[in-house]
Amino acid sequence: MMTAKSSVLARALVVLEAFDSSHLVLKLSELADRTGLPQTTVYRHVVDLVRWGALDRAPGGGYQIGLRMVAIASYCPRGRPLRDVALPFMEDLYEATHQNVQLAVPDGTDVVYVEFLAAREAVFVRTQVGARWPMHATGVGLAILAYSPADVVAEVFARPLAVFTPKTISTPDQLRRALAEVRRIGVAISEGQVTLEGYSVAAPVFGPGGEVVAAVSIVVPVSDSRRAAWAPAVRTAANGISRQLGGR
Repeated sequence: MMTAKSSVLARALVVLEAFDSSHLVLKLSELADRTGLPQTTVYRHVVDLVRWGALDRAPGGGYQIGLRMVAIASYCPRGRPLRDVALPFMEDLYEATHQNVQLAVPDGTDVVYVEFLAAREAVFVRTQVGARWPMHATGVGLAILAYSPADVVAEVFARPLAVFTPKTISTPDQLRRALAEVRRIGVAISEGQVTLEGYSVAAPVFGPGGEVVAAVSIVVPVSDSRRAAWAPAVRTAANGISRQLGGR
């Protein structure tokens, strides 16, 4: 919650943070509600953000994220260079499976999706580029967490595990077993954790220092009779990306 002592920059960033996949367009009153700032304060920041290009006026009223934010985001070194390397392997994986293909990177105890190839008739997924999810609840997150530094693993275990469906990993014991299985077979299997219809197969991507830097995955329907056969294809894609990055 913002206070009177919060900096001007901090308040402006909170205004931007009010937007998400469920709130693509917001009016001033809605921005005030979601930020906890007075509407007059929100208005001053919105005027500056529109002038700079971080926000645009939405056609039907209200405000939306501006195109200048897209340009700024494209310069992120953890996103674009990795995507440039990963895309050919992701496209090969898509052609082999005709399923949703995802690429995510770690950020604290979460993963952030930096690329997503959507299959036209594939299972519905709640992810998109820029989406953030806790590591324990996704295939890419489990693949990353299994090879993450000890302090990151400890922080995940120290926090409550958010639950999204009855199948979401919700206890430390479940998470320990899941991570051990990832290290044993080389891929993470996540069934029905975010949506009950989705079955994710993910594999870690390693950087030149041997550190885990990302994970690639496919998401198929739980009813897909071939779902167990996709693991080698996902591992092959992840290994190819790792080699191009100079990792193992």
